[in-house]
Amino acid sequence: MIVTREDLERREATTLAPYAVQAARSRGRTHAEAESRHRTAFQKDRDRVVHSTAFRRLEYKTQVFVNAEGDHYRTRLTHTLEVAQVAKAVCRALGLNEDLAETVALAHDLGHPPFGHAGERALNRLAGDAGGFDHNRQSLRVVTELEARYDAFPGLNLTWEALEGIMKHETDYDLPDVHWEPGRRGSLEAQIVNLADEMAYNAHDLDDGLRSGLLAPEDVVEVPLIASLLEDLALAPDALRGAGRAALIRELLGRSIDDVVAATDAAVREAGAASPDDVRDAGRVLATASEAMTQRHAELKAFLYARLYRHHRQLRMGRKADRVLSEIFEAYVEMPTMLPPAWQAAVEARGTVRAVTDYVAGFTDRFAGDEYRRLFDPARLT
Repeated sequence: MIVTREDLERREATTLAPYAVQAARSRGRTHAEAESRHRTAFQKDRDRVVHSTAFRRLEYKTQVFVNAEGDHYRTRLTHTLEVAQVAKAVCRALGLNEDLAETVALAHDLGHPPFGHAGERALNRLAGDAGGFDHNRQSLRVVTELEARYDAFPGLNLTWEALEGIMKHETDYDLPDVHWEPGRRGSLEAQIVNLADEMAYNAHDLDDGLRSGLLAPEDVVEVPLIASLLEDLALAPDALRGAGRAALIRELLGRSIDDVVAATDAAVREAGAASPDDVRDAGRVLATASEAMTQRHAELKAFLYARLYRHHRQLRMGRKADRVLSEIFEAYVEMPTMLPPAWQAAVEARGTVRAVTDYVAGFTDRFAGDEYRRLFDPARLT
């Protein structure tokens, strides 16, 4: 049996919730093109993101620990995959469009620079003359301008709904674009990705913090949510030095997902949302956790900020990242003829600061280190 795009679209029409976004009702693409025979519009979007250069680079971009610190820590790529997995699990339970949520999740960090949030802070300062730097807006630039895979158009030519999800991405670390349909929220699928992002990094940063030794098992029990989970699992803190850590992370994510499913379903019912536009015009975010779980995650996040993200080893690495990116950036702005030929052309088209910002934002951690040595190590001739 061959399943066509039309078959998939009919399946969505009969199985998804009324407030889910259906691919057949997409607002379309900026540049008109034929759709796939066997994929919906959102499935085509997802595949384009996965095959993009920017997506592959995420493998060597920092989540919390830079790539050279160990093979088992999360990278920006594995973080992205975990966000997609959590978002799909929630969307499946709520009858939402998993393909759209997966696309938004896979694309949401394409614009992240090397060295995580330290790199973003550095680029925002350095790019002040070109409007600063924000990785959400940079993600949009990647998929609409910077990826060069097609002769007919720049970028990936994603659907309007995928672009909406990127621009409406909102967490404590990400601000949505206020110019994209101001006053309206994103689709429920996009809102779920926002929550999935926070759930994923709370869980995996806790995991990596314990694995690294920067967080001690006897300290994490200060967090009420962790203490409660350990009690329910009948685990002593010392178990977190071994397999107990994996059990804790599984339970943390599982309970968080169940809580979001129940709380979001209740919020949608209370709002009387019967269409995707009802969700967008609800006047508030409908994808949510319960008040109790929201408070528990806030406590966990505050703990991670104080004990992990502000750990002296992390601060030292952030300072190194700032120095590396600053010196590279300033060298190229001072002498843009050192840029590769394609990026020298970008200087002519976009201006020096914006072109250098786009170039450096695409670096991986590893490439940034190599580029620094190429530019400043007298022993390196190339």
